[in-house]
Amino acid sequence: MEDRLKVKSNINLVLNEGLPPPGEIQFLSVTSDSVSLSWGSLEERTGPQKFRVTWKCDREVSSLRVKGVLNVKINGLEPGRRYEFNVATEGDNGNQSRRVSASVSTEVPTPRDLTIVQSGATAFTLKWNKALRLDQTPQSFLVSYSSPGTETKAANTTDCYIILCNLQLETQYIISVSTVLKNGEQSEPVSTTICTKLPDPVGLKVDSVTISSANVSWSQPHGMDQTQHRYLISYQGTEKERWISTRYHSIVLSDLQPATEYSVTVCTELENGEQSQLVSTTFTTKVQAPGDLKVDQLKPTSLTISWSKAHGMEKTPHHFIIRVARSLEGSKIQTQIAEPQEEYLEYCHRKCSDLQPGTEYTVSVSTMLANGEQSEPVSTTICTKLSLEMYMQKVGLKQYFTQKLSLNTMLAVDGQMLEDNHAPTLQSLPMCFLKELMRVNVSARDVQSDDKDLMNPLDLITALFLCSESFLQQDIALKMSMCQFAVPLLLPNCDTEQSTLMLWAMRDIVNKYRPHSMKDQKGYVEKSIVLTDLPMVSFVRLGNSTLSKSQLLNDVLSCSQQNYNTFVHSNMPAGNIPRTISDGLVEISWYLPSGNPNIDVFTEPVAVANLRGDIQDFQTQFSFLCETSAAVFVFCDDLGSDSSILNLQKMKDRLFIVCNSEAKSYDAATFEKHSGGIIRKDRQMNNAQLVKKLRSTVTDVMKANPHKTKVEEMRVVAHELGIPVDEDDEICLKAKKNAALITDQISCIPSYKDSQLPLQGETWKSLTALEKEEVKLKKAGDKDIEIYKSELKQEKYELRKKQLSHGISDSMKHFMEGLRTSKEERSYFLKWMKLNLDNLSRTRLSALREKYKELCQSTPGKKDLIADLDKQISNSSLGTEHFLREVGQMYEATMSSESSETPQQFQGLPGICAQLMLDGFPLELMDGDASNIPMKWISDVLQELHFLTMSNSKIRVVSVLGVQSSGKSTLLNTMFGVQFSVSSGRCTRGAFMQLIKIKEELRDELKCDFIMVIDTVGLKGLQSTHLTDNYQHDNELATLLVGLSDISIVNIAMENTTDMKDTLQIVAHAFLRMKEVGKKPSCQFVHQNVADISAHDKNLRDRNCFLEQLNEMTAVASRLENAGDDTKFTDIIDYKPEDNCYIPGLWHGSPPMAPVDKGYSEAVANFKRMLIYSLKKETPSAQTIPEFLEWIRSLWESVKYENFIFSFRNSIVAEAYTKLCVEFNRWDWAFQKHMHSWLMKAERRIANYGLITSQQESGLDDLLSSLKTEASNELQREGKTFIDNMTSYYKGEERNVCLVEKYKEEFSINAEICRRETDRAVNNKLEAAVDLKKGTYQLGNIKKNNRDTLAKKVSDLVKEFSGDENPMNDKQLEKEFDNMWDKTIKELTFKGLKPQNVSQDIYSDLEKHLGTQSRAVKDILDNSKYLKDCGLEKFKVKNEHSIVYKILNKIESKESYIKMKCEIQDMADNIINQSERFVANKVKEKTDYNNTYIQALLELIKKNLHMNKELQISAEFEASLKIHICGNATREFQKMHDAFIKDNDPRQSLTNLKQQFLADFKDLFYKRDHCKRKAEEFTKHCLEPAVKEYITKSLGPDILDEILSNCSDVFSTRSSFQCSMLKCLLSGNFQTFVKYTDYYEGFVFEFILNNTVEYLSKRSRTAKDISIITNMEVQHLKTISRQIKEAVEKSLQTDSDRPDEDGEGDVNFNLFIQDLHSELSSMLVIPTDTTGMTLENSKTKEFSDMLLSSVEEMESRLRDEFHKDQDIFKKLDSLPDPPQEKLFNKLFGCGRQCPFCKAPCDVEGESHIKHSALIHRPKGLGWCEKRGKLTTEICSQSVFSKWINALKCFLFHVEMTWIFQSGNSQATNYWKFLFVKHNEEYAKLHNVLPASLPGDWSSITHEEALKRLMEMFRKDI
Repeated sequence: MEDRLKVKSNINLVLNEGLPPPGEIQFLSVTSDSVSLSWGSLEERTGPQKFRVTWKCDREVSSLRVKGVLNVKINGLEPGRRYEFNVATEGDNGNQSRRVSASVSTEVPTPRDLTIVQSGATAFTLKWNKALRLDQTPQSFLVSYSSPGTETKAANTTDCYIILCNLQLETQYIISVSTVLKNGEQSEPVSTTICTKLPDPVGLKVDSVTISSANVSWSQPHGMDQTQHRYLISYQGTEKERWISTRYHSIVLSDLQPATEYSVTVCTELENGEQSQLVSTTFTTKVQAPGDLKVDQLKPTSLTISWSKAHGMEKTPHHFIIRVARSLEGSKIQTQIAEPQEEYLEYCHRKCSDLQPGTEYTVSVSTMLANGEQSEPVSTTICTKLSLEMYMQKVGLKQYFTQKLSLNTMLAVDGQMLEDNHAPTLQSLPMCFLKELMRVNVSARDVQSDDKDLMNPLDLITALFLCSESFLQQDIALKMSMCQFAVPLLLPNCDTEQSTLMLWAMRDIVNKYRPHSMKDQKGYVEKSIVLTDLPMVSFVRLGNSTLSKSQLLNDVLSCSQQNYNTFVHSNMPAGNIPRTISDGLVEISWYLPSGNPNIDVFTEPVAVANLRGDIQDFQTQFSFLCETSAAVFVFCDDLGSDSSILNLQKMKDRLFIVCNSEAKSYDAATFEKHSGGIIRKDRQMNNAQLVKKLRSTVTDVMKANPHKTKVEEMRVVAHELGIPVDEDDEICLKAKKNAALITDQISCIPSYKDSQLPLQGETWKSLTALEKEEVKLKKAGDKDIEIYKSELKQEKYELRKKQLSHGISDSMKHFMEGLRTSKEERSYFLKWMKLNLDNLSRTRLSALREKYKELCQSTPGKKDLIADLDKQISNSSLGTEHFLREVGQMYEATMSSESSETPQQFQGLPGICAQLMLDGFPLELMDGDASNIPMKWISDVLQELHFLTMSNSKIRVVSVLGVQSSGKSTLLNTMFGVQFSVSSGRCTRGAFMQLIKIKEELRDELKCDFIMVIDTVGLKGLQSTHLTDNYQHDNELATLLVGLSDISIVNIAMENTTDMKDTLQIVAHAFLRMKEVGKKPSCQFVHQNVADISAHDKNLRDRNCFLEQLNEMTAVASRLENAGDDTKFTDIIDYKPEDNCYIPGLWHGSPPMAPVDKGYSEAVANFKRMLIYSLKKETPSAQTIPEFLEWIRSLWESVKYENFIFSFRNSIVAEAYTKLCVEFNRWDWAFQKHMHSWLMKAERRIANYGLITSQQESGLDDLLSSLKTEASNELQREGKTFIDNMTSYYKGEERNVCLVEKYKEEFSINAEICRRETDRAVNNKLEAAVDLKKGTYQLGNIKKNNRDTLAKKVSDLVKEFSGDENPMNDKQLEKEFDNMWDKTIKELTFKGLKPQNVSQDIYSDLEKHLGTQSRAVKDILDNSKYLKDCGLEKFKVKNEHSIVYKILNKIESKESYIKMKCEIQDMADNIINQSERFVANKVKEKTDYNNTYIQALLELIKKNLHMNKELQISAEFEASLKIHICGNATREFQKMHDAFIKDNDPRQSLTNLKQQFLADFKDLFYKRDHCKRKAEEFTKHCLEPAVKEYITKSLGPDILDEILSNCSDVFSTRSSFQCSMLKCLLSGNFQTFVKYTDYYEGFVFEFILNNTVEYLSKRSRTAKDISIITNMEVQHLKTISRQIKEAVEKSLQTDSDRPDEDGEGDVNFNLFIQDLHSELSSMLVIPTDTTGMTLENSKTKEFSDMLLSSVEEMESRLRDEFHKDQDIFKKLDSLPDPPQEKLFNKLFGCGRQCPFCKAPCDVEGESHIKHSALIHRPKGLGWCEKRGKLTTEICSQSVFSKWINALKCFLFHVEMTWIFQSGNSQATNYWKFLFVKHNEEYAKLHNVLPASLPGDWSSITHEEALKRLMEMFRKDI
């Protein structure tokens, strides 16, 4: 420091001695960043002194001035830098003395925070931090260290750490660190001291301890890698301390005492003997734990455990401590942790009680010594058995434990079926298993959940049986039997520790087999398994057995070719899982031989029972088996003391013990005590040999005349042992008793059916035949058809009376009583009925078939006997459907009786059957024996079903078609779990429907609530071979099914190609018919018995061939149905060949021991999924039950008529068609209304041309062209909207729109026709308007010039006399005015319109129209040049005209001639009437004639003739008709033209204005205010006519709009219009009736007119005191008046008048008038030639005020006029476009009438080719008579009747143009009533005899007629 403070002074002498220098510089202190310095004072100066101090470093200089002091401290210096300081004296003037200098360096700071970390025994790491303020300064560090007596070592580093290694042990070192800068400056060192030493071992621990040893380890000390050393270990317990050394890091200390505490020390030792410090630890040797801990017995509330003593602890005193505690994870049922139970025992077993069921416990046992030391516990985790409720909760079945799972619930379709069967959780496993079992999947038991918790299949089966109601148990047992699964015989209940005999559950199992005793006769046995006498062998276990009893049983029952897991065993999935609730279960299965010795294991049938669990725990079950079995096989490896249970059963000779001599517990001595019934497996015997031995033993038992028993008889043994039987339920027994009252009386089925079920026998078949004859009338002969039908009706009535006369048989009384019981009892009752009847039928049919076979083999020539036996076989089928059929027949007969009340015994029966359907019971739709549908019964049942399903439920219908015995019913049963008959010797006969519920989650997707599944008799069925026309029968059945179904499944058995082709043709017929009626069901083809797994790929070519076959069959069917011959299958249905479903055969192997093939089950499941997906995609909406019922009615009705395509109609189709018609008419009217509105505006534009501004006449052509372009655009846009509306309607969600798909094209054509006709009409009217304007244009100019001339003359006259001093009076003025007027009139030119020869013009147009015709036509035309003389007489079809000669010449019958002639006359009259109305409407327009009128008229005639082209009208007739019509038109149009010429005469027009000019003259002369008068004149003569015209033209469309909107019940469609007219006839008189029948067109027009007038006469809804039409007039008047006022206000440009040049007039007046015309031009056509002169001195404001006032007066005046004029007929007639005409054209239709009865065609639209009428009437009301008498027959009968064969040509023409509805082959009550009412008068009118009416016609009332009419039109009364 002293060196640093040494000052190097340099004193320089200053030349200016006036400023003495300071004294020598002294450094007072120096730090790293500051220097304090001082200097000496000036000896010669006094007072304050100033000094300049400067310092520099590396050329950086700083300075400061110091005053009055001799020292200063300089801060902010950099550390380790050398600074030079200078001090000089400073004078006042800034001069300085010489400087005194000195230099010094700032200090270097030392490093900070020096720390030392020992890295090893001889290594250290030094760390430090840089000095403050040197962070950014380049520096290094000098490290030096030394020990005493050694040389100092140094090292340099730039880092802040350094490692010192290889130091000497046990040595002290001094270490210092200095900072060194780049300039060499160095800080003071910072120092410390360290010392090295020998380290002790690291991490001493005891790794393991046993009874007599311990493993101790440690880690090597740090830094000892290069130093030779070892470790010294000492340990000591109760004995002397022992030492041991090692160079390793671990050691095993052995020979230790058990349960003793030891201390262990370890230290490091060098070669020189130097040692480190000791490290130590302690441990205690273990106590030996017990061994072989096991659970001997486990129950819900207790368990028993046992264990063995520890090895080597025999001589050591000890005891055991047992702890029982709930596991920390707890139970899934209860999670509360209980306090552990702890007990001290000396023996090696213990029972733990008071436990919670279903709870997981940890049981541990420890060995405890006398000193309290104890071993590690040996433990196990045990879950106590669950109570049943807890177990059911665990597996997701708790909700069904008390409220059992029903069969109906299981059958419901849910979303799970759409996925692969997979159980993600244990709770979902039971339902997954059940779903798989329901579809008979043999791998159902293999389904397991993804949870760690697995479930033994036996527990699963037991749980499901316990949670299922009895009917579901039956179904489960049946499906298990089909899968060859063993079924429960005794079902355990672990809560009650009781078993139940499952007798009821097995009732449905029926098996067929052929014992070897019957193999030669090829006979077989078919019997309910519970009623079959069979020997039973049972297999049980006693104690432990190393042999798998169940697996051996499976091997015993399986032949080498068929090996199935009948019984669950441990090698199956989850079979090794401990059973929880199924211990004590007794399963049963059966071995049934096939009669083939090569594959049969046993030659006779045998039952096999298997007890699960130890017989010691289930002695009751064992006793039951011993009592019922022919032999019992006991599996046991160690009899021991447990064999006493065997001695309790007295069946030593039937008891066989099966043991394994290789088992550890096997004791040969104990087995020797028993007799020879021992089957021992030793080392030389494998499993196959053991199986063979077991089979041999069973065979021997069966040969020894064993004890046989029926399962049904086992109930006696069960009762003796206290075992409940499932059939012991009180309701079940009661139902069984009630069923027995019926079935016990049956001995001979045919005779029983005749006596107890008489209504469905021959009487019902006769009724069926009569119903078909009623519509086919094949046996009518020459009888009057209606009389014949009346006779048939009477026969039906007598047959129904005969049915009722039988009364209710005893059996049916009992049956109906059974139906009226509670829901549960009714289900049991029907099930018992089914079981009993099936058993009876099987027994009866078996005997009859055997007899039939013998008779055919022995005496084949006895055909009569064989036929009689065959009939007996057909009649020996008896089931519940026959009893329900009898109920339906009784109901039908009762309801058809004359009594109005339903007998009490039949009330509620439809509701009961509806409930049965909801419960899953099938209902017979069609009687298979009579091939008929009891429609009233079915209707009422379905109506009740509709009510029960909340009246808004939707259904989808699935049906199956196919050849008999092709697996249709089995397919449906497997798909949906239903139970259609497939055996019992009774295949499905007729059609049955079953309702399947859709679960909530799937309803929105399927858009329905139920699926209706329909199964039917097979096509080409044996029972239908006796029908005279089997092919027709199959067609009818297929049509009915396809028509009812959303999806039809076509089932094809691949092995029979002939049947397949027949089936395809039948199906093609059915689908073709559905296409024609508008319904589009889907079709799914199922090919059965396709075993090849590659069938789908291999059959690509086959599928294409199959499609070709379908197309071929469709073409054939199309020809047969008269629907063309080029129709393909893909034209009638969306079909893709790749969607075909291929299903393998049902059985996997050879029955009866074959299970259902897994491939079959999987294929059916996939098909079901595909079916549901197809239902999702179905575009037609699901139908309601009433809609389904309506389809049944209409389809069956049409099927009976055998003429399906052209006769089908039902209310659903009719409703859909009506909705379409209503919408179409609405769109049509919107289109027409829009175009009418546009046309009115266009016509006003033409009419106003040149009136407002000066325009050239030539501009009219440009205006016409522009308007035509606008019209085309409007038509295009509105027409597109029209078509778009229809397209959207078909794409929308309107219900049943698919049913009218076939009408889409027809309505599209109608829309296009409407657009074209509107286009033509608009263009014609535009051309006519322009032509009229052109014709009057020059005339208008003449009128204007004449008025202008007169106006000037008047003005001149005013000027001439206004200056006189003697003013003139009025008479003088008038005289002067008259003189001027007469003079001027003589000077003016009056050139009016040129008269036109209308007749010549029309003839010219007609000549052009007919000019290209034949010579005969030209001759007719030449003879009719004077058209005005033509058509004066009524047009008649005359023979000499040769008009219909080509047709009439071919018809021999006079009646045919008259018919044809009448029809042509009707057509001509119709066209003439329409033409006359057309001409009259044109005349009413009061305009000039235009040649477009005659062109439109000729087009009208042409259109009507084209609509009747099938009449083959000749050209001569066409010319004559057109000339007749044009003659009338000529006269009317000439009158119209002449009137127009007269009204537009210019001289007369001017003469009419004389008084107005006179008034103007007087006002001008007297200079009176004329604004008021001119406003009144303008209003009266200009505005008022225009307003009236506006209202008149607007009224027609508005009236039509009002009528269509508010009278839709009458005018919405032609159908509703027809209904309204027919309803009117009922209350009308004879004159009204004759008008309708004989003068239909006039009646229609009059009816429309009267209804229109009636409606318009009603009080208005908005203005109650006036009529509707008056209100409409008033509203239009208000509208146009308001617009006129607004136009006046708008045209008035200023409030103040601006005078003209003379100062009198208003220059704005003319502009005002011009603007007013312009504003109103789009609404009104204001005439300009109806007022006098325009006075130029008028004041605009005053005139406008007066005008507004006049408009108000006009509005009031016209309103009063409208109120007074209530002649609505006159108003309608005055309209230019009368609404009644529009309605007539809309509703009259094509005008065609039935050629037989004159019923009008009511088909909508104009483009239809075929005509039809919903209701035809008896032909007698169409003037038709037979032999001089009115006939009662109707049209469809005539088409097929014999008497009309002579009319073949005429009929051909009729059939080509008319469709006769099937339901109209019988006169309706409506026309029957009217015929009776007017028969006499109508016959007299037509000079024939009255008809001979059937007697029952007279009983029809007015109300019945009205009701039938409303029903036909689907309307409410």
